[in-house]
Amino acid sequence: MLISLSCIHEEKPSAKWQAMFQKSWPFYKEWFLVEGASERPGYLTSCTQLELYMPELIPIYTRLCDLAGGDDLSARYLSMYCPPPYIAGCSQLALNLISPTLIRNYDYNPYLFEGVMLKTNWLQPVIGMVDCNWGLLDGVNASGLSASLAFGGRKVKGIGFGIPLVIRYLLETCHSVIEATQKLKKLPIHMAYNITLVDKYFDYATVYSSPDRGVIISKDRVATNQQQIVEWDNYELVALSQKRMDFIHHCLSIPNITEENLIHSFSQSPLHVKNLEHSFVTIYTAIYKPLDLSALIKWEGNEVYQSFSNFKERVFTKKILKK
Repeated sequence: MLISLSCIHEEKPSAKWQAMFQKSWPFYKEWFLVEGASERPGYLTSCTQLELYMPELIPIYTRLCDLAGGDDLSARYLSMYCPPPYIAGCSQLALNLISPTLIRNYDYNPYLFEGVMLKTNWLQPVIGMVDCNWGLLDGVNASGLSASLAFGGRKVKGIGFGIPLVIRYLLETCHSVIEATQKLKKLPIHMAYNITLVDKYFDYATVYSSPDRGVIISKDRVATNQQQIVEWDNYELVALSQKRMDFIHHCLSIPNITEENLIHSFSQSPLHVKNLEHSFVTIYTAIYKPLDLSALIKWEGNEVYQSFSNFKERVFTKKILKK
């Protein structure tokens, strides 16, 4: 199968975002209603909670709702409050060998990949990989903060926001790891997720968030799909979270290991998964440089380099093989 990555630049939400939404909304609508419309919170609840916890986003949210057609269902979806559950695998590394660097593999079902890298200037300039139309899987902002998400490997589900919107919120409003971790303490997130943060001040953190036990802020450099220990054995049989974590720690322990070699390790097994029949195909590797304000996406033979000073709108495609 072929999947694509579109690099799009639109300072404020307008025609380009609207076209992206219209293309993906039929698929997201089906996902949003998978448990029935009554299982999703109403518009008033969703909007009220968004305004309570992420008030800075309300002007953007209002604009996006208008571009999406102004209907009740799309507005509830765009709030990302208590969405249906979703699970992805990922491997993340906060590195400070030469300069602050966030390296991550995004592992997911390629049929469901949105395929957009978006550069915006909503509350501040942000470059990131889009999910759920305005949320982010990972990214960097012009203040020199980068962030990425990984599923936390736990079945628990609760009351809160979808993690892609939380990543967007952090990159829109924060300037440092310290600021981002303080905000994460106050944000309800509906499932277990691991957020890795790196900033231009050589600070880093991995934040373990769960709806049933709050937030744990750690100095763990490595995050995969467990919250420090494996808690979901059946998921682990597929995701191999501990094996991936052990491999990254092994690479870090190699004497005189270079940043280049560590980045290369993310293209090797067990970190890089190529089997389409596996739930977690590695779709891309992202390397964010908060000091350089740049993003490099490794895309099966292509290296997509973008920065705030030189962002190019392009489309890349690649073939995902079954084996």
